Amino acid sequence: MNTVITIGRQFGSGGREIGEKVAEYFGIKCYDNELLSRAAKESGFCEEMLENHDERPTNSFLYNLVMDTYSFGYNASHFVDMPISHKVFLAQFDTIKKIAKEEPCVIVGRCADYALSDMKNCVHIFIYGNEECKTKRIMKKYDLDAVKAKDMCIKKDKQRQSYYNYYSSKKWGRADSYDLCINSSILGVDGTVKLLTQYIEDFETKNA
Repeated sequence: MNTVITIGRQFGSGGREIGEKVAEYFGIKCYDNELLSRAAKESGFCEEMLENHDERPTNSFLYNLVMDTYSFGYNASHFVDMPISHKVFLAQFDTIKKIAKEEPCVIVGRCADYALSDMKNCVHIFIYGNEECKTKRIMKKYDLDAVKAKDMCIKKDKQRQSYYNYYSSKKWGRADSYDLCINSSILGVDGTVKLLTQYIEDFETKNA
């Protein structure tokens, strides 16, 4: 196996758990928060700083500056003036590319599909879910009532959407941004894992 799988996900859809189980099935690593640890080590940022800016939107007008920076390599003078949120994005972007070149793996969130859009051995997946199922999952996980859980889902998804749409040239959650979009509420976590592993195995056979 030499495939890299990226997983975008709605909050409460079970995307991380699904990613971990897919990785376990193939005997490869799953990078989620582990990505932050590595990006922190390689960039020199403290891990707490990366966590604070992780998948959060920015209101800065320096978007074009960031695009220039990672398109044409780091420019020291630009990098000094860059907002911390952009520096964090670049650190993660760089780490995602390095990891994908080193080994087959699953990478959850953080515009990984966009970072790896030029790599042929990638499968880009988006996992979403029904509102009721997502709310129940978050109620159970964080011990919240239905209103707070639903509000948390909406807030987190808005953050992820803003972050993705800002830093990538695609639209978060839109079918044409991914290879496969799947509603995890239909088959449940294990059923979704089964479907995805079959899809990835077929992808590998076709591209062998």
